[in-house]
Amino acid sequence: MTQRMAYSSQAKATLILGLPLVGSHLAQIALHVTDTVMMGWYGVVPLAAVVLGTSFFFIIWVLGAGFSKAVMPMVAGALARGDETQVRRDTRMGLWLSILYGVATYPLFYWSGNLLSFLGQQPDVVEIAAEFLQIAGLGMVPALCVAVLQSYLAALGRTQAVLWVTLAAVGLNAMLAYALIFGHWGAPELGATGAAISSVTVQTASYLLLWAYAAWLPALRKFHLFQNFWRPDWAAFGQVQRLGWPIGLTSLAEGGLFAASALMMGWVGTHELAAHGIALEAASIAFMIHMGLSSAGTIRVARFHGTGEAQELRRAALVAILLSTAVAVLVVTLFLSVPGLIIGIFLDETKAGSAEIMRFGVQLLAFAALFQLADAMQVIALGVLRGLQDTRVPMVLAALSYWVIGIPISYVLAFQMGMGGAGLWLGLVIGLTVAAGSLLARFWLLAPKG
Repeated sequence: MTQRMAYSSQAKATLILGLPLVGSHLAQIALHVTDTVMMGWYGVVPLAAVVLGTSFFFIIWVLGAGFSKAVMPMVAGALARGDETQVRRDTRMGLWLSILYGVATYPLFYWSGNLLSFLGQQPDVVEIAAEFLQIAGLGMVPALCVAVLQSYLAALGRTQAVLWVTLAAVGLNAMLAYALIFGHWGAPELGATGAAISSVTVQTASYLLLWAYAAWLPALRKFHLFQNFWRPDWAAFGQVQRLGWPIGLTSLAEGGLFAASALMMGWVGTHELAAHGIALEAASIAFMIHMGLSSAGTIRVARFHGTGEAQELRRAALVAILLSTAVAVLVVTLFLSVPGLIIGIFLDETKAGSAEIMRFGVQLLAFAALFQLADAMQVIALGVLRGLQDTRVPMVLAALSYWVIGIPISYVLAFQMGMGGAGLWLGLVIGLTVAAGSLLARFWLLAPKG
């Protein structure tokens, strides 16, 4: 009975912390879904270009976001030990690293057209994607700083603030994108360029809102987060980057798995690439739920790791795994029951090519259902391992799973065995399954035993 109550308490604490994070992650993906839906209404080639451009942006962003994800367990652990000074130092250096990275990567956006052409994308798609990315790249610094402040506030238990700011961003993005993509309300019709301008504006506004909250809320002023912001703390700088770069590379390995699949799908055809983007958006919505639970798992495990409570640490991890499994089962049921309804949300069926996109997208959702559980387990495993501040071995396990197993199998099935897009997605399923098994095994072997 005591153990049952302990698990019940763990589940309650995880949900109190995690549900606002789930909502925040869902709202975050809603930003991209909004753009995808509107571009789907606007035209097939602009939709394919924004799918490609968004994948490009995400790959670069996700590497730099490793620093923000490092801040979360570090702040949670420092807070559990009562070290308020370290909370400030770790977060501040996370912001430093994010700013430096964002500035250094802008040339990749400026010359993105050359890169995409080199990777074999179709010229009409490349032209629009490059215009999108030259503007969207300006949002890298505020987007990364938003991620750091979200991790800082989440580790302090201020997850509702993160949720409300993200929801406000969704509303602002919907209005701006609608106006600038289609030329409504007196705005110019800019298509994909309008979507990029909207994204940069929203990212900047989100950062300013979170900055104001973190700086001025009375309960948070004791951390003096922005006081003497220009002063370096090289010990904290080194610790954040040592923990953060393997997290970034791990996320890059996974994000690269899907970006490479988008590139290969572009070799199959424009309609297939558009369907691929829609199916990935649907799968990403479900993934954001697991991301929220994973972040809650990171914080809970980090707190118990900081106080040395081994038994509670393992229970916290198990609860996160079970909650994520339940969500995966629900999503599989949804994807297999109403795939046409889901794909149809993203399409204007009066547009040329929509029927072909619908047919292929329904097929891809069946494969998305296959990898739901594996995708959930691997992201939860990564989260609880980060709570232990274990990032380097998980990086290797993930990279091997995604790139030595997943991508080669996708290529062979799609192009050597003639399975096309279906074979490409089957390779993704295999890579994610290997990652989930190896990372879960790593956590249970490493976690301290009470």
